[in-house]
Amino acid sequence: MEAATVVTMADVARLAGVNASTVSHVLNGTRTVSDPTREAVLAAIARTGYRQNALARSLARSATTTLGLASRFVSNPHFADLVTSIESSARRAGYSLVLADTRDDPEQELRAVHELADRRVDGVLLAPSVHAVDGALPFLRRHGVPTVLLDRFTDSVFDQVAPENTEATAVLTGHLADLGHTSLAFVAGLTGLSSTTERLEGFTRVVTARGLSGVVLDGGSETEVAEAAVRAAFAGPGRPSAVVVGNNSMTVGALRALRALRLRVGTDVALVCYDDPEWADLVDPPLTAIHQDVPAMATRAVTMILERLRDDAPAAPRRERIRPTFRHRASCGC
Repeated sequence: MEAATVVTMADVARLAGVNASTVSHVLNGTRTVSDPTREAVLAAIARTGYRQNALARSLARSATTTLGLASRFVSNPHFADLVTSIESSARRAGYSLVLADTRDDPEQELRAVHELADRRVDGVLLAPSVHAVDGALPFLRRHGVPTVLLDRFTDSVFDQVAPENTEATAVLTGHLADLGHTSLAFVAGLTGLSSTTERLEGFTRVVTARGLSGVVLDGGSETEVAEAAVRAAFAGPGRPSAVVVGNNSMTVGALRALRALRLRVGTDVALVCYDDPEWADLVDPPLTAIHQDVPAMATRAVTMILERLRDDAPAAPRRERIRPTFRHRASCGC
């Protein structure tokens, strides 16, 4: 059987009557090329089937059929689930996904969106850090990159989609109050994130309205930080009888801390959490939790950005909430 011929950039250059470097500039947009030369290169790409013609078609449309997702991937399973759902939604629409890890660090986040722009993605989905308004968001707006913010709201001119946080956390807290708990702790995420602020608001609203005793612990959205905070708060006398945890990474830390203190969840301490990890019903006792509809949020975010790309969206930026559900199990002591 005859081996398939591999088309190279040199083949394209020879057919177009230009240097290989000129072909590279047309492909990567690294230097201005005259319209006749650009057309000759694109015609040569199409004729030779270079890169299976996909690149030629995308260049002709000034599109790459790729979306960029910039988020914190490391150490938070929630964002891994979000990536899977977004990739699935994008693929159904004919787009591939390019990932960039922000680590919730403003400098890394700015580098991430720079890299996505350099890859000429058609649009960016961003889970913004606390300081995105000072770096990543101005960059995306200045360069006209279609963008949708997801999971967290911020002051921005971009479309945004996120879960409902305040009422959901109030439901968790109110459930503990209904069970007779009067001294509660809340393990809060990273200060400045809208999700942290909103979930804390839901906790505080119930504690204040019911006249309960409430303490806020700084969990920093990190497993280890939350573990240390819970150990300190629950080690001595007069500890709270129940704890509300603000996300799944911190729930792991809270469970580790209570186990180290030999406090039994559901018996010695009631525990409920925002986020419903896939292992929530496998631990003993299973966790009472707020379950986010991650596929719905991913689908809506992808739909929003595709509408922007097609100029099929309202001029004003949209802010939409995806409602989560309360999953009642046994860690609350019921």
